[in-house]
Amino acid sequence: MRVLAIFLASRVFTTVVLLIFAANQGRNPWTGPRPDYFSYATIWDGLWYNIVAVSGYPVTLPTSDGVHIAENAWAFLPGYPWLVDVVMFLTRLPWAPAGVLVSFVCAAAATLVFFRLMLRVGLGNATSLFAVVLFCVAPVSPLFQLAYAESLYLLLLATALLLLVERRYGWLFPVVLVMAFTRPSGLAFALAVGLHVVYRWAKRREDPFSARERILSAGLALFSGLAGLAWPAIASVTTGSLTAYTDTELAWRAPYIGFTHLVPFAAWFQGADWWFRVILGVPGWIGGVALVVLVAFFAVLLFSPAVRRLGVDLRFWVIAYSLYLLAVFFPQSSTFRLLMPLFPLLGAIALPASRVYRVGMVLLLLALQVGWIAICWGVDGADWSPP
Repeated sequence: MRVLAIFLASRVFTTVVLLIFAANQGRNPWTGPRPDYFSYATIWDGLWYNIVAVSGYPVTLPTSDGVHIAENAWAFLPGYPWLVDVVMFLTRLPWAPAGVLVSFVCAAAATLVFFRLMLRVGLGNATSLFAVVLFCVAPVSPLFQLAYAESLYLLLLATALLLLVERRYGWLFPVVLVMAFTRPSGLAFALAVGLHVVYRWAKRREDPFSARERILSAGLALFSGLAGLAWPAIASVTTGSLTAYTDTELAWRAPYIGFTHLVPFAAWFQGADWWFRVILGVPGWIGGVALVVLVAFFAVLLFSPAVRRLGVDLRFWVIAYSLYLLAVFFPQSSTFRLLMPLFPLLGAIALPASRVYRVGMVLLLLALQVGWIAICWGVDGADWSPP
């Protein structure tokens, strides 16, 4: 009950803030001025998910100039909009309230699973509860009540991580499959499971690793990898273009650096160059150096005593997902949202027991939440900072 009370209290705060911003929102590409809550909660990618729910995916890829693939629905996986479709059918609710309802319920369930996960890795009740507080007031937690797929994805991911920690490999197969069709995640989770298998093999003398567990866990790693490739394969078969999915994803970075090919691990250096050179007005190489320093600092943090308290499996996930982001993602305003799957690190942030620290951390995150809504969610003219 305490976990749900924390979740509900945090949602009251976020709802008030969102209503204030909605009351001051001007006309924009999605709504008229001063939209109601549900209209405001379904802008940005919410419209794309609505398109998927209503119209599905294009057989012919649209182009922006007759040559390059334009932004289209293939970038948005079907798990969330299809679930909303089911809720719409059962409740007769229209898209906007049904989408918000699905996000809200999934977020509440994800919060409960996250609490169980923190307890399972041994953080203790008080620390785990404070980790839940941080989870619920995080800067991007407004997505828990907006028409985005993140709530469903975090529920599936938290469940998958809990099952991995508990070594219930058989139960992971259906969870991984649904997760791979909700947000791009299969390849990162495959790497995390692969690291888990290697670690268990190395420790098999101290921690028995039965033949059944070896087969199941290795099969899970392979299955997760195949699940991660399934959506790009479906897009390719449907459209007749081998690179349909990656070309679609690349369309979102074209306004920054033009149309390019997907080169693993290049996008962050391209982004660092763009942000430092174009926005900050300094030589682009400084951005590259800053990126290397940031990555090195993050790598060191993964071996800090606080993060080590989370156990090897959660650290394997953090490493795998971080490498996945470095390999394929272009850093822009959606970066904050794309960092949400690193939520297990909140357990490390929750460790200090000082009341001053904890109150200060909550106030800081609430302030950052307001900032995220102002900068990323609210629409100001020709807005180029999507959440």
